[in-house]
Amino acid sequence: MRWLRAAQCHSMGRILQPRARAGADIPSLLWEQAWTSLAFVRRYGADAQARLRELCGQFLTTKVMTGAGGLQLTGAIQANIALQACIPVLELGIDWYRGWSGIVVYPSEFMVRRQVQDDSGVVHDYGEELSGEAWQGGPVVLSWSQEPPTATTPQFAFNAVIHEFAHKLDQLDGEADGRPPFDRRLHAGLAPRQWNAIRDDAFERFNAAIDLIEAQLPSDLDPESGEAARFYAGLALDPYAAQDHAEFFAVSSESFFVEPARLSDAFPQWYRMLADFYRQDPMKA
Repeated sequence: MRWLRAAQCHSMGRILQPRARAGADIPSLLWEQAWTSLAFVRRYGADAQARLRELCGQFLTTKVMTGAGGLQLTGAIQANIALQACIPVLELGIDWYRGWSGIVVYPSEFMVRRQVQDDSGVVHDYGEELSGEAWQGGPVVLSWSQEPPTATTPQFAFNAVIHEFAHKLDQLDGEADGRPPFDRRLHAGLAPRQWNAIRDDAFERFNAAIDLIEAQLPSDLDPESGEAARFYAGLALDPYAAQDHAEFFAVSSESFFVEPARLSDAFPQWYRMLADFYRQDPMKA
């Protein structure tokens, strides 16, 4: 019931009602709205949809969702975020999101202040605009809506909710490092050494592809500009995946659920590792 205290979540006169043990009772109209708004969930059959609805109810009774930046947090928003967040743990269980409870939702991208120290010891303070952030041991921060991509921006798989909740799975055994913990019962076929080797190979090949693109960019072209974005369109993943292993896992998870064929074609072994971890294969759903 704690998530209801964060905001009274009305939608068309109805409030999501908690049920004993089973979790929140998501009204059918809200559930149908959430389900039909996300094209990539339609691959799931009736049985999986029923299990997802139950999982979402559990999710909403164990998390405190709060609106920020003037956002009026409605039942429709909560149901939609819950559905996206529960897709990765459909075959793992809600306990994989243990150890934290807060979800902060902004109406759009939000600004975060950063500090970085350069090699000379000088500290630089700057602002970074984000669509999501997952704090180690703390909340998940999300933006409810993002600006649609421009015509010059490559259309990579994008889902900020899955991205940040993948970070939460990665953080479950400590700092995010691109390898979430394995459960002996659920992941009998996964071994850390094999995971790391396949992840590292895919990560290095992805970075090599980016290096090749950047070496061919015109010298007078700003690599951060919209005009430069078209040079990256052939990549399998958003270039942000090249940041580090944690971001590679999170961005890959977005692609795995939203646009699986593109990821599978580029990195079939890495795709197989993700399928074994999430215990789902979107290509066969």
